[in-house]
Amino acid sequence: MADAQAGGDEGETMSNRMGHGRIAAAMGMVLLSTPVAASAPAGRSAPWWSRAVVYEVYPRSYGDSNGDGIGDLPGITRHLDYVQQLGVDAIWIAPMYPSPQVDFGYDISDYTAIDPQYGTMADFVTLQKQASRRGIRIVVDMVLNHTSDQHGWFLESASSRTNPKADWYVWNDGLPASTPHLSIAQTSNAHDGRVPPNNWTSLFGGSAWQWVPARKQFYYHKFYVQQPDLNWRNPEVEQAMFGVLRFWLDRGVAGFRLDAIPTLFEDPSLRDEPESGGTDPFGLPNLDHVHTDNLPEVHDVIRRMRKLVDAYPGDRVLIGETYLPDTASLDRWYGGAAHDELHMPMDMLVGFGADAKYNPAYFAPLLAAAQTQLHGAPPLLVFDNHDQHRSIDRFGDGVHDDLIARGIATILLASRDAALTYYGAPIGMRTATPTRKQDVRDPVGIAGWPREKGRDGERTPMQWTPGAQAGFSSNPVTWLPVNPDHVAINVESEKRDAGSLLAWYRRLIALRRTEPAFRDGSMTILTGADPDILTWVRTPSGGSGPSLLVAINMGGRRLELTPARLGGAHLPTNAVETLAASAGATSSADTVVLPPYATWIGRAR
Repeated sequence: MADAQAGGDEGETMSNRMGHGRIAAAMGMVLLSTPVAASAPAGRSAPWWSRAVVYEVYPRSYGDSNGDGIGDLPGITRHLDYVQQLGVDAIWIAPMYPSPQVDFGYDISDYTAIDPQYGTMADFVTLQKQASRRGIRIVVDMVLNHTSDQHGWFLESASSRTNPKADWYVWNDGLPASTPHLSIAQTSNAHDGRVPPNNWTSLFGGSAWQWVPARKQFYYHKFYVQQPDLNWRNPEVEQAMFGVLRFWLDRGVAGFRLDAIPTLFEDPSLRDEPESGGTDPFGLPNLDHVHTDNLPEVHDVIRRMRKLVDAYPGDRVLIGETYLPDTASLDRWYGGAAHDELHMPMDMLVGFGADAKYNPAYFAPLLAAAQTQLHGAPPLLVFDNHDQHRSIDRFGDGVHDDLIARGIATILLASRDAALTYYGAPIGMRTATPTRKQDVRDPVGIAGWPREKGRDGERTPMQWTPGAQAGFSSNPVTWLPVNPDHVAINVESEKRDAGSLLAWYRRLIALRRTEPAFRDGSMTILTGADPDILTWVRTPSGGSGPSLLVAINMGGRRLELTPARLGGAHLPTNAVETLAASAGATSSADTVVLPPYATWIGRAR
């Protein structure tokens, strides 16, 4: 409890805390988390990103304006009205820079231009202007860990050991092939009598070292062979990459999503990583990446980056892709109590935990930790992105998937958080994993088939209409096939259906804007009502206004929730107002009835 209290309770009054306790007691529950409200420096409101809904767009798959079967920037602009109607605050665009497209944009060959297949810089400016007119900000993806092997920096670095950029990447002579006790990753990668210096493996398969004859050295690549890691121990690299950030900040972007940011540094001694048991999808031993991931040096870089970004007006934001083991580790990426590193590292624990399941026992402690262990900072919750199967498939049971998707949306959008969603999630798009290797486009799936089928399934074209190619493209051949279920699952159909998943998302996002308790209130997780119920209370900052109760039935039984008191006041007949309900959930004076897999949100009047 001492740790939870230390997490901060700015803006939370003693009467509010007592009120939460009365709610819990009346419901036969206990408080699982100390109420926490987001704070801002005196004299200014909380920054926009602290309560934002951010919408990830994968540009290849969103809208094809020129009929080549590949999405582009004008295609994003064309669909801004939909994003505005959804209620989104910012669009995060996955990499749109020139690239050989080995990793579909995450292998960048030029950081300060637009890939011609996506459009031009003028198209980007138009997108910004049109988004701004609709109150939508643009956040761009930034890959700092590595470049493409076709980037000019690497081509120069790889040409010799004496060129000006010779030390811009991680190079090593390797070891003699006769060295005893070598790993499989080393012995399978011998060149000119040399093998890689250690057992490090790429997350995308095979050894993490690639031989370059011109230098007679290996370079390190955490990801694909075509993605050499930059040497962040060289100050010239930091200077160059900070220049790239300034380039885009000067052009008005709202901030950056930082790809794979914990991987910037590697152990300078290049020590072997310990094996963790079993083999990866590519047949090599699993490793504990203690020497190539989340090293302490990265935090110094992030603090300097934060100062750079904060010097610009408009509350620019740094969002980090941070797969971490626990909330305490996540807090360090905020900068702890100092709040001087990332504005919002992604909380992947709730959405992508190894033991994730649609169960209050899984969600409640993670949500409570996010409220109490981040020194008052807002968590950025994530359930969907371009690297993971869609949440409707990961959490669904095959029968109640639509209702479960509404529960997931409620956790994402009714919590005290900033929320990150992904194109297609608000309409219930499904993962469409290829069933044949010859259909796979993602090199991860090509290399790892059949154990690893790649990420194509979560990247299929956006489903706008029930018509040809789902309204994504006029071309009958798109870069990935359109999911045949677009006939039933699409924006056009769901916009006309008041009971659709899209309508549920729009309702929740509207409540975030209009309800004081959702806009800036504290959040308290309650437990004890029933093992199948996840419930929490949102109370406005300072206690001004009604509290809101959120209840999600995650099981197959009909359940009744009886909050006899809210804030210490007995609820007379009709004193609870239902704000949103699924699966026929209802409320009366002192009872909320939750059918199986139902969600209910209500307000005390």
